[in-house]
Amino acid sequence: MKIAIAGTGYVGLSLATLLSQENEVVALDIVPEKVRMINEFISPIQDEYIEKYFDEAKLGERELNLRATLDYKDAFDAADFVIISTPTNYDEKQNFFDTSSVEDIIEKVISMDDPNITMVIKSTIPVGYVESIRKKYGIDNIFFSPEFLREGRALYDNLYPSRIIIGSYTEEAHIFADLLKDAALADNVPVIFMNSTEAEAVKLFANTYLALRVAYFNELDTYAAAKGLDTKSIIEGVSLDPRIGSHYNNPSFGYGGYCLPKDTKQLLANYKDVPQNLMEAIVNSNDTRKEFIASEVLAREPEVVGIYRLTMKSNSDNFRSSAIQDIIKYIAGEGKDVLIYEPALNEAEFMGVPVTNDLDSFKENASIILCNRVTPELSDVKDKIYTRDLFSRD
Repeated sequence: MKIAIAGTGYVGLSLATLLSQENEVVALDIVPEKVRMINEFISPIQDEYIEKYFDEAKLGERELNLRATLDYKDAFDAADFVIISTPTNYDEKQNFFDTSSVEDIIEKVISMDDPNITMVIKSTIPVGYVESIRKKYGIDNIFFSPEFLREGRALYDNLYPSRIIIGSYTEEAHIFADLLKDAALADNVPVIFMNSTEAEAVKLFANTYLALRVAYFNELDTYAAAKGLDTKSIIEGVSLDPRIGSHYNNPSFGYGGYCLPKDTKQLLANYKDVPQNLMEAIVNSNDTRKEFIASEVLAREPEVVGIYRLTMKSNSDNFRSSAIQDIIKYIAGEGKDVLIYEPALNEAEFMGVPVTNDLDSFKENASIILCNRVTPELSDVKDKIYTRDLFSRD
């Protein structure tokens, strides 16, 4: 089959790599440099398995029928499926989910005047979006299929998916499910078919539950820190209950990234006419946690606050909506000098704060170093580190 993929972030590029093993895949993007890199099998994002598969393709050890283009007509021409994985974001000021990039692709596909193209939305969208699009454009060749991927591990999570959820019962939906299932390395992957509206809800509720779990253990840690208690002992005691488990229980500076901040706020917005308390608390809890971390740092009265990486997870080069950014605002807003170490940035400043790529000078100049996740790079300055990482894992 020919499959076009619009957007080459974690979702799009991992799917392009996955599906190009058995299909012709054309990736569409608006950034010329990303298109050039993909065509040379150089990953524009940090992802262990994508980089591995690309390296093998360059060496002729793995066949990937994949190319990238800036021309949507080239990408969509005679395509069986167009997968839409462009970025969406929640606009807090106007209280709506910005899906303009998704709609732009939908309109381009419609302009091809090819009824054989089936559109599959992989971008995060509000509940009811597909139904509204079907009515707006008078089309039915579109459905939603959520992704459940980790930054830096996106292709791995597509090779070993926890489940495949398809928001349609059509023949095309079953064909698409088979494409994903056949490309996976895991056996007996659960496949669930439902309406797109329910599939949209699955995505938002799943991510909001993960945010809830992060917020819960962060608030546990806040309580323990405020009362002078041993957080690690408490968490270990709580997590031994098999109904709770020891996964996703490592305290942090707060949740961030591509999905959790915007998905929690979008789900809360969907509750506009529905009673709730918990959803709002999850959103508010993350802000409270970041304020607490900033107050803990300021209480130490450091001369220069060092920020070790804007990325919050290991093996990731993404710092979109990372919790540390709000912490920087709080600390800088109190007049404290802040210095950021971020090798992924070439700019001299970020948010008005100086940035350095020189780790040695960063260690020397920072009085305290905020590190969301402990790293061997800072082993020689342990006395300067401020972290809530208790288990040395994400």
